[in-house]
Amino acid sequence: MEAAILILALLFVAFVVLGAMATIKGVRAAKRGVERTVSQARRTVEDTTLRAKSYGQGGVAGELAQMRLALRTSMRATQDALQAGVAEDASLKESLTLFERLSAHGHELDDELKRLERDPGRERVAEHLPELRERLERITHSAESLRWAARDRAQRFADDDLETLTSQIDMEAGALRHWDAPEGSADAGAVPPAQAWPEPQAPAKPKPERSATGEPENAGQRQEDPRAITARDPAQQTPYSWQKTARPETTN
Repeated sequence: MEAAILILALLFVAFVVLGAMATIKGVRAAKRGVERTVSQARRTVEDTTLRAKSYGQGGVAGELAQMRLALRTSMRATQDALQAGVAEDASLKESLTLFERLSAHGHELDDELKRLERDPGRERVAEHLPELRERLERITHSAESLRWAARDRAQRFADDDLETLTSQIDMEAGALRHWDAPEGSADAGAVPPAQAWPEPQAPAKPKPERSATGEPENAGQRQEDPRAITARDPAQQTPYSWQKTARPETTN
């Protein structure tokens, strides 16, 4: 009795622990989903604001907005390409690690450009624009190099796989077209060729019945039967009811 109570208590505790763990995981997943949604919404608002500033404003403010927009677009495209490719190609993990290091410099430059947007000293900001533009080009060039290298690698693998698949399909198609098996082959799995229809044969003649002496009963009849067709004798022809009786000829 005590053992049964102990087992029930342990099962209850296990169910409670599992329920708590499932609840915690669900809350964390929901929190990550909310954070992801908020981050995407914030990023969309910032990109829209930067586009509006780059097109609507001129001078230093417009150029800073254009630089931030170019930086964010290049870094996001590279990040998406590497994260999508690392799931299929494990060798891209090192490239993804290098991109994370590059992202640190990109975030630093983006924060600096954001601070300069609020700086009232436009002349001093304009003096730093060539240096900032050079940093931007170096970062975006490195990001584009990683992105296009990953894309070229994926494209190369896709071309090799397609070439191999095409060769296999051509071989299979050629094998399927050889449906006639060679003469004398004893391939059990080969499909036999279509059989020709037999020529029509004449009906078999009945065998003559033999008598007790061994001679055919109708042998004499076959010998007496004429082979040629002769005309019927009019005198032996049976008259019909509507025919007149022929009168005998009289002689004087």
